[in-house]
Amino acid sequence: MPTFDVVSEIDLQEVRNAVDQANREASNRFDFKGTDAEIDYADKELTLTASTEDRLRALYQLLEEKLVKRSVSLKTLDPGKIEEASHHAARQKVALKAGISQDVGKQINKLVKEMGVKSLSSSIQGDHVRVTGKQRDDLQKAIAVFKEADLDTPLQFTNFRD
Repeated sequence: MPTFDVVSEIDLQEVRNAVDQANREASNRFDFKGTDAEIDYADKELTLTASTEDRLRALYQLLEEKLVKRSVSLKTLDPGKIEEASHHAARQKVALKAGISQDVGKQINKLVKEMGVKSLSSSIQGDHVRVTGKQRDDLQKAIAVFKEADLDTPLQFTNFRD
């Protein structure tokens, strides 16, 4: 029976490259001069720091631009609250979301059931969902439905087998 897996993965190398590009541009741009704007990258978490809150928002926007250019979905970003750091500076932690949570897995299962194709089934297996069907066409329809659905997690489709 044909199957495929629905996963949510982040290319951490692309994230690292986007952070490096954003830091390089922030150090050279006129509007960031003297603001000590910087993005620190540590194990699936980014820390943005700047001298003022508005510069922090501009730095976040710059980071988003660089991530989009590198084809990293903005749905992977989970921005935290802007907090005050030392010397009246602003800091924000941004977590990177990877993997399919139980809630998103249940939403995917619900989408499969709502399709009304009897030969199509899905099961949550850890941090991915396996979709099984009798025909390849049914699986391709399921992929199209998942792409149209507005889930809060970026989805990739891997391990397609006949």
